[in-house]
Amino acid sequence: MMKIDHLSFSETVERLAAKAGITLRYEEGGYNPSHQRGERIRLIEAHQAAAEFYVQQLESPEAEIGRKFLAERGFDQDAATHFRVGYSPAGWDHLTRYLRGKGFSDKELITSGLSQDGRRGPIDRFRGRLMWPISDTAGEIVGFGARKLRDDDNGPKYLNTPETPVYKKSQVLYGIDLAKKDIAKASRAVVVEGYTDVMACHLAGVTTAIATCGTAFGNDHIKILRRLLMDNGSARVIFTFDGDSAGQKAALRAFEDDQKFAAETYIAIAPDNMDPCDLRLAKGDDAVRDLVEPRTPLFEFALRQIVGRYDLETPAGRAAALDEAAAVVAKIKTSSVQREVAVQLAGLVGILDQEFVVHRVAQLARWARDKGGDGRGEGRGGRGPGPQDRRGGASHQAVQAPTAPSGPALNLRSPAHRTERELLKLALQKPALVSPAFDAYGVDEFTAPPYAAVRQCIEEAGGAERGLGDNREYLVAVMDAAPNNTVRSLVTELAVEVFIGKTIDETYAGMQLVHVRLRAVDRRINDVQGSLARLGSNVAPEDLAAAQNEVWVLQQYAQSLRAKGADAL
Repeated sequence: MMKIDHLSFSETVERLAAKAGITLRYEEGGYNPSHQRGERIRLIEAHQAAAEFYVQQLESPEAEIGRKFLAERGFDQDAATHFRVGYSPAGWDHLTRYLRGKGFSDKELITSGLSQDGRRGPIDRFRGRLMWPISDTAGEIVGFGARKLRDDDNGPKYLNTPETPVYKKSQVLYGIDLAKKDIAKASRAVVVEGYTDVMACHLAGVTTAIATCGTAFGNDHIKILRRLLMDNGSARVIFTFDGDSAGQKAALRAFEDDQKFAAETYIAIAPDNMDPCDLRLAKGDDAVRDLVEPRTPLFEFALRQIVGRYDLETPAGRAAALDEAAAVVAKIKTSSVQREVAVQLAGLVGILDQEFVVHRVAQLARWARDKGGDGRGEGRGGRGPGPQDRRGGASHQAVQAPTAPSGPALNLRSPAHRTERELLKLALQKPALVSPAFDAYGVDEFTAPPYAAVRQCIEEAGGAERGLGDNREYLVAVMDAAPNNTVRSLVTELAVEVFIGKTIDETYAGMQLVHVRLRAVDRRINDVQGSLARLGSNVAPEDLAAAQNEVWVLQQYAQSLRAKGADAL
C-alpha cells in the first residue's frame, strides 16, 4: 500500500486500521485525538456524498449550460464520467438540504467548506457551476474546484474549496489520484494549469498530467512529486504554460523551485501558445502528446524570458541583461549546474568570454551565501563583476595549494601595495569589517606576490568569514595553510601590525576594498585594450565585439565604484 499509494508508514497504518475497524493506541508524543480522526472521516464522507450529488445534477435540464461547456471543449459524457465532473444547482441550499438528509450536521457542512453561513443558516458555497472533485493521493475527495458558467455570476471565474481540516490548497494536485501510478512508472510528471488541461492530456494519452488548485506550484507540491518519482535520477518534471505573461511568471516561479527537485525540469509551450485543452480541440490528441516532447530545459527558458526583455544589439542592453540574469543563475546551489547554466547565459547574451560570465555568477552566489540574500544585494560583494583572467583566472576557479612568494619585492611606497597590505590586515585582525566582500576577491586582485600568497592562505582556511567566530582558531588555520615559513611569518606580521589609519571602521575598510578592486578592474581594462591594440586588424569581428562588450561592462563598474564606493561592491 505504501508503494501503490505512496504513503508514509504512519499514514498507511492509520488507513489500514480504519478499513479494518481497528482502534490504534498512540504512545506519548504521537497521540492523535480520536475526535480528529472521526472528523476527517466525516468530512471525507461529506465530500464523497457531495460528489455523487453533483454528478447526478449534471444530467438535469438546468445543467445544459455545463454540458455545452464541456462539449465545446471536446469532452463527451464518458469523459465527464471518468473525471467525475458534476454540476452545482443555482439555488441557495440544494446541496445543504441533500447532505442534511444524509445525516450531516450544519457544523460539519460549514467545516467541510461545502456550505457557508447565510443570513438564515447555511447555504451552498458552490451554485450554478461546473464541479471538479479534488482528491488526495489515496483517492479520497477532499475538496472541489468550480468554474462559473453564467455572465450574471459575479463570483470569480474559478472558485475552490476554502482551507479546511482536510483541504490545503498548497498540498493538493488535481488529477494526482488518476496520474500517480503512471507518474511512478514512467518517472515523469506533466504539470499543467487547469482542470480541463488535465482532462485533455489524459484523454490524449498523457496520463501523468496534474494541476495545482488555485495556487502557484510550490514546495509542498514538490514533496508530493518527490515521493512519486522517488528522487529517480532519470525522472522528468515538465511544466506546460500557455506562453502569456502569467505563464511566463509561473515559469520564473518554477525556476526558483527547480533546484529542490532531484528530477530534471523542463518547459513545454505549444507553438501557437495554446494550452493543452485548446491544442487538443484544434489539432487533436497527437498534438498534445507532441507538446511535451520538444521541451526546453527550465533554466534555459527562464533565462530567455529575462534576456528577451533587453536590446542585445547594444552594450548597455547586454550589460543590463547580464546583471539581471546572472543574479538568477547565482541562486542555483549545485556548482556544476550553476557553471553550466552560466555558460548558456553567456551564449544567450552574446558574450563570447564565457569565463567572464561564470565569474560574475560565482561572485553573486558567494555574496548571497554569506549574506543570506538573493544574489542581487547592493551591499559589499553583491554587484561587481570583478576582474578575471580571460583564460580562466584564479578569481573563480578552485585555488591550488598556496605557493611561496615570487616576483618583485614588496614596495611599501607603492600605493597599491600599501592598500593591499591594509586590506589583508583587516581580513586577519578585523574580518567582520570586510566580510563577506573580501571572500569574493580573487588572488589575482593582489599584485604583490607575497600578498597574493597570504590571500590564498586565507581562502584555504575558509575565508574571512571563518574569522567571525573564534579569531584565534581562524589565524591558526591561516598559518597552517602557509606553504613555508616565509609566508607564515608574513601572516603573523600582518596579524599584529598597527593600521595606517587612525579610525578603523566600516568606512575605512570600505575604502581599502574599493581601492584594491578598482585597481584590479582598471588593470583588466588595460589588458583587454592592450591586446586589441597589439592584434590590430587581425582580430576576428566576434572577438572584437566580445572584448568591447567586456570593456564597456568593466568601465561601467569602475564608474560605479568611484561614484558609490563600497556600496557598489
